[in-house]
Order: sequence, then C-alpha cells, then structure tokens
Amino acid sequence: MLRQRVITALLLAPLVILLILYLPTDFFAVALAVAFLAATWEWTRLAGMKNRVNRGILVGFAAVVFVVLWLLRASTLLWPALIVAGVAWWLLACVWLRHFAFGAAPTAENRNLKLLAGALVIFPAWVAGVNIHAGESHGHAWVFLAMLLVWAADTGAYFAGRFFGKRKLAPNISPGKTWAGVYGAFVASALVILVGGWLLGVRDARLIGLVVVAIVTVASSIVGDLLESLMKRHASVKDSGALFPGHGGLLDRLDSVFAALPVFALGKLLLGL
Repeated sequence: MLRQRVITALLLAPLVILLILYLPTDFFAVALAVAFLAATWEWTRLAGMKNRVNRGILVGFAAVVFVVLWLLRASTLLWPALIVAGVAWWLLACVWLRHFAFGAAPTAENRNLKLLAGALVIFPAWVAGVNIHAGESHGHAWVFLAMLLVWAADTGAYFAGRFFGKRKLAPNISPGKTWAGVYGAFVASALVILVGGWLLGVRDARLIGLVVVAIVTVASSIVGDLLESLMKRHASVKDSGALFPGHGGLLDRLDSVFAALPVFALGKLLLGL
C-alpha cells in the first residue's frame, strides 16, 4: 500500500505543481472548481445521498455557485467574509469532533446537516485558493507554498507517528493518528514556511508571524482530515472513492487542503502579505 501511495503521489504531484505555478488565475479557478466539484460528488455520498441523479443535481448547483462567486470576485466584502466564515467553520468542526456521535444516524436531518457542512468546507476553500493565486505579489507561489505546507505536514506526521507515536490523537475517529504525528507535522511545516517565506521576500518580523500561520494552518488541516474520517465512519466506508490507487478518492486527498486554504489566506491577509 505504501509503495502504491508513493507511485501515485509521484505521478500526481508534478501535474498539480505545474497547474498551480503556470496556469493564469482564470484557468486555475476553473481547474480548482472542477476538482472541488468531484470532491463534492464524493461528499454527497458520505452525507447519505444514495440517488445518483439527486447527487448530480446538487453538484450542478455547486457549479452554479462557483460561477456566481467568480462573477462577484470584485466585491470587497463577499470574498473576505467567506474566508472568515471558512475559518469559523473549522473552529466549529472541532466541537463536532469532540461529540463524534452527533449526526451519525442516517436521518434526513443529519444528511442535510452534512450537506450544509460540505458547502462550508468547499466554497470558502475555493475562494481562499483563488484569492491567494490572484495576489499581485507571487500569488501562484503562495498557493504552492500553502499546498507544500500540507504535504510537508503529512510527511512529517507519517514519520514522527511511525517512529515515536504512542499516544493516540483521536482513536474513536482515526486510530492511526498520534500526537507525535501532530508534533512532526508542526516541525516540518515550520521548516517549510521559514524557507518558503524567505525565498518569497519575507525577511522581517513577519517571517515569525508566518511560522505561527503555518502551525495554525497545519492544525486546521488535521481537523479537516479528522472531519472527513468522521464522515467516513458515519457512512461505514474506508475511502471516499477509488479514483487514486492507494489514495482513495479525491476527497481523501483534499480534506486537509479544504481546511488549510481559508486559514492560510486569512493569516496572509492579516500579515499584510
């Protein structure tokens, strides 16, 4: 399984990096929306929607929302408000994780609750990603750095958890995660942001602020991962899909990214970068 995961990652990573760094923001927004719509399809399944036609209608509605958000991108209030709403949602998600049995029953009310949660997961993340990418100062590189934080955190968490992990982080939700993995993720992301921030010209006190932003971003990415794990446990499935060998579905690859992007975007704005 590890070998399969590594091969898949080595094939996908160059494509993702090229799309981030070289696509104009208009096309990047479309590419990101397509990926997020595919993840939305998987989310509807985890939420408990069984009818494929209804799931398709909901994904189509999400596509319309992306178009409307793009047309309203010049608004000085809407996009920042959505980024803040995204950050607020992930704080609320922490409460849900503490009460992990909440919403588990396969009722219409719980299904609708999870669909609403999906909207708060997907739309703020898209707005945050496009907003960072459109930045006048190295916007494409900043998006790449945000993604690199998530990838580095995953790697740091894997090795720290494998060699030092004893105390479980959330055994009732994701038994494989440990506190040692969390600390490994923090260390790896701090090193990445120090190098990345320096290369992007942040060489004053704001570099320390970036380290704080990176750690909070990674903490939120862990919450995103745990929330998707919770959804899968409620749905009694191992993976959100089978699109990537060894990696599961697209939602399995994007769960951390959904949580990281709004937090990173807000931190970057607060630092004036």
